[in-house]
Amino acid sequence: MHIRKGNQVEILSGDDKGKRGEILSVDPEKKTVIVKGVNLVHKHVKPSRRSPQGGRLSKEMPVAMCKVSLVDPTTGKKTRTGVRYTAEGTKELYSKKSSSTIRTLSKPRTAYAKKS
Repeated sequence: MHIRKGNQVEILSGDDKGKRGEILSVDPEKKTVIVKGVNLVHKHVKPSRRSPQGGRLSKEMPVAMCKVSLVDPTTGKKTRTGVRYTAEGTKELYSKKSSSTIRTLSKPRTAYAKKS
């Protein structure tokens, strides 16, 4: 999946279904992402020198990549993505709904350029 840190995503299922947030980190080996403000748990902290107040801290926990969908920057709606080559041979990630480019994945390559 072409999800990176800083992308906007929408949660597809679970307690936080429909919420949107920015990706804070991605773990490709475990296929999980941490989304800002989503899947919050409370960590109980004892008073210590480091945290003299103690109490409950809110912390984001990982969410499976299959539970999130990328938000199209042009329309603001969730979308599926695809990969295509432009006429110059540049590989790009695009939105399947609006067919607009999300980001460039590689430099122009002559092998993939369309011959006229």
